[in-house]
Amino acid sequence: MTNHIRINGERLWAGIMEMAKIGATANGGSHRLTLSDEDKVARDLFASWCAEAGLSLTIDEMGDMFARRAGGDSDRAPVGMGSHLDTQPFGGRFDGVFGVLAGLEVIRTLNDHGVQTIAPLEVVNWTNEEGARFAPAMLASGVYAGVFELGWAQSRRAVDTGAALLSELKRIGYHGDQPVHDHDFAAFFECHIEQGPILDSAGIAVGVVNAAQGFRWYDITLEGFASHTGSTPMKGRRNALLGMASVVQAVDDIAHEQAPLARGTVGSQIEVGPGSRNVIPGLVKFTVDMRHPSADTLAAMDSSLRAVCEEVAADIGLELSLEQISYTAPVAFDEDCVTAVKRACEELDISHTLITSGAGHDACYIADRCPTAMLFAPCKDGISHHESESAEPEDLEAVGNALLHAVLEVAGVA
Repeated sequence: MTNHIRINGERLWAGIMEMAKIGATANGGSHRLTLSDEDKVARDLFASWCAEAGLSLTIDEMGDMFARRAGGDSDRAPVGMGSHLDTQPFGGRFDGVFGVLAGLEVIRTLNDHGVQTIAPLEVVNWTNEEGARFAPAMLASGVYAGVFELGWAQSRRAVDTGAALLSELKRIGYHGDQPVHDHDFAAFFECHIEQGPILDSAGIAVGVVNAAQGFRWYDITLEGFASHTGSTPMKGRRNALLGMASVVQAVDDIAHEQAPLARGTVGSQIEVGPGSRNVIPGLVKFTVDMRHPSADTLAAMDSSLRAVCEEVAADIGLELSLEQISYTAPVAFDEDCVTAVKRACEELDISHTLITSGAGHDACYIADRCPTAMLFAPCKDGISHHESESAEPEDLEAVGNALLHAVLEVAGVA
């Protein structure tokens, strides 16, 4: 009876473009960091759209937003859909927001056609998925999954102002009273752009995500001694930046040793002191991101990184601080949810393929609490976390339709 229903692709696209105006950048991207003034405006807009769709909104202690459409059986746990509204600094228009608004579009479509599901449906905006303003990434979904302790998460400090996450939640009016853990889902689906080139290069409309890489994030500090560049002989210098350079190369080497699936990166968040052109760098702080779909391989990469850092510090005479601030284990998504997405694509005659996510997503943590799957849309040249991030309306519509029918299968039609 519901096989003929399709989402309104134009409405979905228009919503994404309207959201992109909040924190719009000169080069066509979005700059909407977690709990910033721009994030508040985006949240307010999303809340207004949810109200227009007849949804009830609750907010938890991490600022997560849950917009519920009642089901025929109010005792059943809801089927969730969503992602995040925060962006990277000068990031793209589709990363995260597509997943939130695709969920909202599913509900708008069901409203248009007068379709009632048996299980309630919820659209979710998870707080601080990106981890750009408050580290680590996927912070709120991590609390939800029990990976992070609530008080610790709320005490994270903003890189720009130093404000605690809890104080910023209160400042923008999104510190809710619902306990983070008191929210169950029957299943959860997250739509996202791929953030990689596989779908775009192959001309495939939907990536049916059955797994995700694990990753480890590190904060590393190397401290040497700052002294005059002209008066200090080369021998015996304790140049912290030289030590970092060795670690940068080592991180790249470690990833290449585990090719082709490994990823290793020293990020662009780097501090060098004291900040003078004629003073040898005495202090560097930087981050490392390592990823692999095998937990054992990722553990071996971790051991290699620690050994290299200790060796470099010893050779140059540096003090080393290495803290792993986040670990997300590799994820295998729920077979039944993955099958529901695959079956939806087949019934709608949408081109699709199974795919492993190279990036971390809220769904990776949520999978610890309930059956979960993801759907990917192609993005041009695989570019993401950049203002030039781009997707085609017809691809987002195809993913939205696959989401709609997967959710109808799991939630049931009254």
